[in-house]
Amino acid sequence: MSQRILIVDDEPNIVISLEYLMKKEGFQIAVATDGEAALQQAAEFLPDLILLDVMMPKKSGFEVCEALRAMPALMGVKIIMLTAKGRETEVAKGLALGADAYVTKPFSTKDLVLQIKSLLA
Repeated sequence: MSQRILIVDDEPNIVISLEYLMKKEGFQIAVATDGEAALQQAAEFLPDLILLDVMMPKKSGFEVCEALRAMPALMGVKIIMLTAKGRETEVAKGLALGADAYVTKPFSTKDLVLQIKSLLA
């Protein structure tokens, strides 16, 4: 059975390219475009990994990450935060809230795929 990835981003171009890339790599994909939808999708889809944008409508990626870590069914899900905010304070905050990795935009798709595969290995 293929592993499941939830893509959470409010930028349609990023969602389309990530969805294409992840499907090409053989992953099952679900998409959410805001923080509240992300929590709902995560609970229903039960992903193995979540690609989580930080700046989103309704709830930020930081709030979503914190909420996911408090949900028993999703405690083990891997979370990669994707964001244009690359300052050390944001990276530290994301990791402190439970993210497994922090990737700044723009990013190399090849490096992202390698990071995903290593986290899911």
